[in-house]
Amino acid sequence: MRAEDAQHILKTLSTTDVSDALDRLGIDGQCLGIAPLDRSFRLVGQAWTLRYAPAGVDAGTVGDYIDDLAAPQVVVIDNSGRTDVTVWGDLLTSTASRNGVAGTVIDGVCRDVDRSLELTYPIYSRGNFMRTGKDRVRVDSIGEPVTIGGVRVSPGDWLLGDGDGVVAIPATRTEAVLEAAVGIRDAEAHIRRAVEHGATLRDARAEFGYHRLQTPR
Repeated sequence: MRAEDAQHILKTLSTTDVSDALDRLGIDGQCLGIAPLDRSFRLVGQAWTLRYAPAGVDAGTVGDYIDDLAAPQVVVIDNSGRTDVTVWGDLLTSTASRNGVAGTVIDGVCRDVDRSLELTYPIYSRGNFMRTGKDRVRVDSIGEPVTIGGVRVSPGDWLLGDGDGVVAIPATRTEAVLEAAVGIRDAEAHIRRAVEHGATLRDARAEFGYHRLQTPR
């Protein structure tokens, strides 16, 4: 599937549609504990990955990478779920927004939340905290698989985020996941319309197979 087509379809879906599709296909893609700074945020794009590790004798740096990224990439940062130091802040948000980066997903925390809200730049993380990661973390790897909320995310995988959180779709399974998610979305839309026209929820669910939508097949 072409990236342009995948992006277009994902923009019509919710994380709940995709989550159920992932369940049907036996794929673990729901990023536990990762939430948007603002529930109005939406994010669609392909993963560009970075992993941090604790700074040791060789402190290293937090890295300079943001100038090289643009749409439709999503910055995906694995900081091992740490909430005591931040790995994203004002300057990164401003530059990413200017460059059209699709958003940032962090297994960890960010800071300078007001800039993200001002620019409506989507950040999904475990929260926010003011203490810098400089001299506390170092770049461990770039462009390799990372773990976000218990989910393995590889470069090029698709990320979808909305008010309910973030899901990751393996690049190798994109077409199958999107096909299943569209079917689930459409079935639930039929149920909703049936209820609006007077059907009971029980009957509408039975007609469109609601209780089996996410069941592995």
